[in-house]
Amino acid sequence: MARDLARLSFECGRQVAVLLSRDGVIEMVVVGGPGSIYLPDLPKSRAGRSRLRGLRLVHTHLKEEPLSQDDLMDLIFLRLDCIAAIRVDSNGGARHLEVAHILPGARQQEPAWQLLPLMPCHQPELDFLALVSGLEDQLERGQAATAAAQKGERAILVSVTEGDRESAEISLRELEELARSAGITVAESVIQRQRQANPKYLIGKGKLGEIIVTALQHGVDLLIFDQELNPSQVRSLTDTTEVRVIDRTQLILDIFAQRARSREGKIQVEMAQLKYLLPRLGVKDDALSRLRGGIGVRGPGETKLEINRRRIKERIGSLERQLKALRKDRFQRRARRRQRQVPILSIVGYTNAGKSTLLNTLTH
Repeated sequence: MARDLARLSFECGRQVAVLLSRDGVIEMVVVGGPGSIYLPDLPKSRAGRSRLRGLRLVHTHLKEEPLSQDDLMDLIFLRLDCIAAIRVDSNGGARHLEVAHILPGARQQEPAWQLLPLMPCHQPELDFLALVSGLEDQLERGQAATAAAQKGERAILVSVTEGDRESAEISLRELEELARSAGITVAESVIQRQRQANPKYLIGKGKLGEIIVTALQHGVDLLIFDQELNPSQVRSLTDTTEVRVIDRTQLILDIFAQRARSREGKIQVEMAQLKYLLPRLGVKDDALSRLRGGIGVRGPGETKLEINRRRIKERIGSLERQLKALRKDRFQRRARRRQRQVPILSIVGYTNAGKSTLLNTLTH
């Protein structure tokens, strides 16, 4: 196959790629440009977001150049079993094969992939199935260890800042407390300082690649960004990582939804969630679906990914009318208390400061 791909690529002057299943079946053929190749959207992973995709990409390099940064990002973002480049010589022959795979044990600041030594195309010294089996065993062991130590939903906290690192760390610690209040286990925290945010992902592509590998290692369900995300960024991040993505605002709304007890409180939370959701109706991701439940998806919403704007607005209008009636009733009760000179006490404090504990102690 390497010789055929090299010859075809040499004759047309373009990179040629094939996506192969683990059984060696060709799933897709892609023809790119002289120096790069564009891969179309691939189907979801064969066994969910906790496994590799079950596909390997083999493509040609016409100038005998090594695997590019774009190649390695495709490896990470698409969670391929591996990516291989056939180096085509000046006569159209297949000379060397370069292979890279995801590195499950990679730490922050380290490459999330491993490059294997160059090997001859005619006799590659690589047991592909054994390699992939070993990689998935490593991933499963890491996920099992994390699951045993941490219960409930697991999240990676992400902060992208143009300011100093100390301020970002303080804000991220606060976000971690909020996550714990919502019953989330924090698997990892990531801070990236950059002069200008990536308009597509907010975070840089290289750092996002590291996050994807970390999510694979720890069986992460959720990414929580400290900064507010626009609908386009949520969609891009969700499509790329295949995990739910929310920001600080949505996390806080979820905490309110968990803890609202009074009728008025529940109405206020539902209305806030709907108003937050309304401009994000076009975002087709699991974070807006109530089918699965979990952090960032409690409260109002439809069971479909695309929610009718008119129905949302009608619901908001109905809630506003209910809230107005409740406020009128509350105003009347407050007026009666003032007439009777009933004292009013307030307990004010931050999240997890112990307000409810104090109130329960005083009233029971």
